[in-house]
Parts: sequence; C-alpha cells; structure tokens
Amino acid sequence: MARLRVAVLISGRGSNLQALVNACAEPAFPAEIDLVISNEPEAGGLALAEAGGVATRIVNHRDFSDRPPFDAALTAALTEAGSDLVCLAGFKRLLTTAFVERWRDRLINIHPSLLPAFKGLHVHERVIKAGVRITGCTVHFVRPEMDDGPIIVQETVPVAADDTPEGLAERVLAAEHRCYPLALRLIAEGRVTVAGKVVTITGSDPLPAGFLNPRDA
Repeated sequence: MARLRVAVLISGRGSNLQALVNACAEPAFPAEIDLVISNEPEAGGLALAEAGGVATRIVNHRDFSDRPPFDAALTAALTEAGSDLVCLAGFKRLLTTAFVERWRDRLINIHPSLLPAFKGLHVHERVIKAGVRITGCTVHFVRPEMDDGPIIVQETVPVAADDTPEGLAERVLAAEHRCYPLALRLIAEGRVTVAGKVVTITGSDPLPAGFLNPRDA
C-alpha cells in the first residue's frame, strides 16, 4: 500500500515537525513527509527537515501583496509536490477561506488545549488563571474559523496547583509530540472519517491510554 504523501507548513523551530519526521522515518509508518514549506527563510525547522532528508521550500509571505496570492503560491507548491495531506506545525499565518476549502479534510493542525476550550493565544496562562485541572492538546481538521474544525484526537495533561505557564507548556508540548504522529497515522491508515463536525475512528485497535476521540467506532 502506498504511503500517504504529507507536506508540513512551518514558521519557526519545528518542534512538532521533528516529531512527525521521526514517526515517518519508521519503515512501517503509513505516511511520508515529502515537503516542508516555511514562510520564514530563517525558520529553524528547515534545518531539521534537511537533516531528515526532507525537501524544503521557502514561500516568503513578504513577497506577496496580500493573503490570496500567498495562499495561491502555497497551493501551487503543494500541488507540484503531489501532497495528499497538509499538516500545520507552528505555521503563523492566517489562511484564507479559499485555501482552507481547497484542502478541506486534507488540512490538519495541532492546538495546545482541549478544544473547543481556550482557542487563540496565551493558552497556558489562561488555563492556569481559569483554575481548570485538566488541559491538553488537540489535533483537528482545519476550518476557516480560527482553532475550529472536527477533532481527530486529543491527549489530556493534568494541571498542578503550583503550575507555571512555562512548566505547563513543556508538558503539553510533550503531549503534542505524541498526539500529532498518532493523528497522522490514523488518517494514513484510512481509519478517520468526517461527517459534519464529527470525526469517527474505525478499526479494532483502541487509542492509547490518555488519548481521547469524541466518537470511537
């Protein structure tokens, strides 16, 4: 069976990119990363990709007058690479509705909270201030609204009474590095279907302990 062809969009250090590259390096993993695109020429993730033998490309948003032509350039690069799925990994640009709909159900993102709670920025500070005891991370299909879309998989992370935003962020990031490769594997294995706002995961293999899916079949 052919492996799913994946492209990853980054803007920074590429922490989640590295987790995906490591997963795809396993011979039995059902996906492969064929292209990493950065809108930032100096992004640290470019070196990580090259070290992993992955082709890289820079599409600098500053070279475009507006968001639509920038997104069109992204689509052209992804189409040329033959990408089946696009993963956002710390990509710090808002994408147009046209781009999101062009890649509908083939565009995924990871967010450092249990969506739909705590959308947006400064998540860990807000989690601690709200006094919640459980947080985590979410991999979801992207929709035009920010941090919105059908949830594929989540992992929970306890919040300690004496937590700092930095300490909590570190533990959530470790969860992200487990959660993103799991979501990619489930999609590549053909176990993920979307109906409206709900994802169903099929198959007899349960998710590992600590992982959540809103509807397991």
